[in-house]
Amino acid sequence: MKRRISVCIITYNEEKNIRRCLESVKWADEIIVVDSKSTDHTVQICREYTDKIILRDFPGHIEQKNFAIDQAADNWVFCLDADEEATPELQDEIKSVLEGEDTQQAGFYVSRKTEYLGEWVTYGRWYPDFKLRLFDRRYGRWGGENPHDRVDINGQTGRLKGELLHRTYRDLSHHPDVINKYTTIAANQKHARGIKFPILHAVFSSVFYFIDSYIIRRGIFHGSRGLILSTMGSYYVFLKYAKLWELYHTSVKMRK
Repeated sequence: MKRRISVCIITYNEEKNIRRCLESVKWADEIIVVDSKSTDHTVQICREYTDKIILRDFPGHIEQKNFAIDQAADNWVFCLDADEEATPELQDEIKSVLEGEDTQQAGFYVSRKTEYLGEWVTYGRWYPDFKLRLFDRRYGRWGGENPHDRVDINGQTGRLKGELLHRTYRDLSHHPDVINKYTTIAANQKHARGIKFPILHAVFSSVFYFIDSYIIRRGIFHGSRGLILSTMGSYYVFLKYAKLWELYHTSVKMRK
């Protein structure tokens, strides 16, 4: 018997991306959208594809995504971000998994390919970017550390050949804005766990990121884009720890 599937998407002000995402999964048995009270036309667009839309304050990426899969009517879920879309090849592959005999796998990793400054990234640390997105929710939950969530699964996993297409940064002005937002979340998470600012780790991690992305993983093949992307990634790593340093010293001053 064919297994049913629920697609789970969280959104906030994604009117520029959400239609591509929804078009790529409109074949699913169910689409669930958990929206963090968007102020643009995201919800109106989603209503063209599903009536299962829940408006909810944003408690964090992990918490919101777990809430979304908890609303699913089916055990098998396919989770996408609003700025992602499944290629036709991936769609067909997922359908084959659902229509096949009972699988031994509890989940499947998918390679994500990101567009950056008008070009698909196929070198550097961004590709292949394997994400576990198709899984049986009886064996998997979202975990990790905000904002870098991941699916923790108790069972065997496989890999699909089809890709997710990811359009995350509109331009060079948007990229630093996202870095600033995500590094703040990451620093706060580490500070809450009592992690102090490790200066040597911050320096070496950011330098290693650049070398690994631009040289070892051949980001240099993307020319100027590869240089920009590797530099931005290195900046992200250092800024995360710099904000952790700021939080630590602010808390020390408050205790005096």
